[in-house]
Amino acid sequence: MDIDIIELSERKARFVLSGVSASFANAIRRSILAEVPVMAIDDVNIYENTSVLFDEQLSLRLGLIPLKTDNKSYVFPEDCNCKGAGCPLCKLSLTLSAEGPKIVHSGDLVSADPMVTPADTTIPIIELKDKHKVVVEAIARLGTGRKHSKWQAGVAGGFKNMPVITIGECDYCGNCVEVCPRNILKIEGNKVKVVNVIECSMCRLCEGECDMDAIKVTSDPVSFVMTFETTGALSAKDIALEAAGSIKKRAEQLSEIVNAL
Repeated sequence: MDIDIIELSERKARFVLSGVSASFANAIRRSILAEVPVMAIDDVNIYENTSVLFDEQLSLRLGLIPLKTDNKSYVFPEDCNCKGAGCPLCKLSLTLSAEGPKIVHSGDLVSADPMVTPADTTIPIIELKDKHKVVVEAIARLGTGRKHSKWQAGVAGGFKNMPVITIGECDYCGNCVEVCPRNILKIEGNKVKVVNVIECSMCRLCEGECDMDAIKVTSDPVSFVMTFETTGALSAKDIALEAAGSIKKRAEQLSEIVNAL
């Protein structure tokens, strides 16, 4: 298996995964979306809410705010010594107290742990009019996207087979270059050149425009271009490593079970 990184930032990753099956690539994708633990608001204690939003709507909006996560400092409630009753190892308190007129943003949440704060401070929560007030305590816990989408660390995850473009004997009419929507074909001298095959959408419009059938668009069955973004809870690098580690851990568990039979 080979990995070639194309793009890597805090919020986005794109890489080529070679020498693997489609099922393995899909396992990576699913693990990124559903198996990486992050913190999210799970319970909300509302002490005062005179806004136009019902308590349930306010709680829902709070629950969907991504939180920067420190995985090393927290454990799953079911794995905690307190058995989920609630302690500093498995829960975190964030408070919100605001009075109108103003628009309350995610940055107005005050966390008891400076390492776990909203990933973006400009997410609007509610607009308070004159004399409106909200006072709440939000309880965050560790979880995964398998249980609920609010714990989903990776988003917009997908993959495609690596495109393979073969150009044979050509009269250099340029029709394929003009019709390509991604502008990945280019005429240089007396030949047609592929400038960025990864960007090919495999629409095959170039094949239809070529009267000589000189251009063929296929795909590599064991090479995939993978892309995903993050909510900001973890960096793209950390999510990829956590996702791969989750697959390895589950494979080892399965091996132990099979060996015990």
